[in-house]
Amino acid sequence: MDERQLVKDCLKGKPEAQRRLYEFFSQEMLGVCYRYTKSLKDAEDVLQDGFVKVFFSIKQFKSEGPLGAWIRRIMVNTALNYLKKNRKYRDQMYFDEQPLHLVADDNPLVNLETKELADLIRQLPPGYQAIFNLHAIEGFTHVEIGQMLGISDSTSRSQYARARTLLICWIEKKTLLEIKNETYAGK
Repeated sequence: MDERQLVKDCLKGKPEAQRRLYEFFSQEMLGVCYRYTKSLKDAEDVLQDGFVKVFFSIKQFKSEGPLGAWIRRIMVNTALNYLKKNRKYRDQMYFDEQPLHLVADDNPLVNLETKELADLIRQLPPGYQAIFNLHAIEGFTHVEIGQMLGISDSTSRSQYARARTLLICWIEKKTLLEIKNETYAGK
C-alpha cells in the first residue's frame, strides 16, 4: 500500500481511498481501542469515533512518520476521551496520591500467553488499565501520561505501580493454582 497516495486520495475525499484506509488499519486499531475498554461494543464505538477524527484531520498528517502510528495516537486519545466522558468508566477513573509499593517481578514460574495477559490487563480498574496500557504498551512517559490525563507524573507512576502489583498478584495466584492442579492431577 502506498501510504502517501492513499493520504492524497483521502484528502480529495475519495470514498474508495477512505474505505481502503479503514480496511487496512481497522483490525489493528480495534485491538488498540479494546485495550482501553471493557467490552468489544465499547471498543467498536471508540474505533468509529477515532476514524471519524482520522478522516476529519488527515490534512494534519505530515508524513514525518508511519501513517499507522499517527492513527494509533488518534485512537489512544479517542479511547481516553471516551473513558473520561462515559459514566461507567469515569466513575472508576480514580487517581489517589498514595505511596508506591515496590514489587519483585522475577518469578521464574510465570509463563503466560499473550491473550491471557491481555485478559488480565482488561480486568484492571479503568484508571489502572489506561495508565498501564499507555506506559507499558504504548510507551508514553509518565510526564506525557500525566499531561494526557490531567494528573501529575507521580500519580501516573503510582497508578502504574499499583496496576503492576495487581497483575503480578493475579499471575502468581494463577500460576500457583495451575501448579496445584498439576500436582493434584498427577497423584
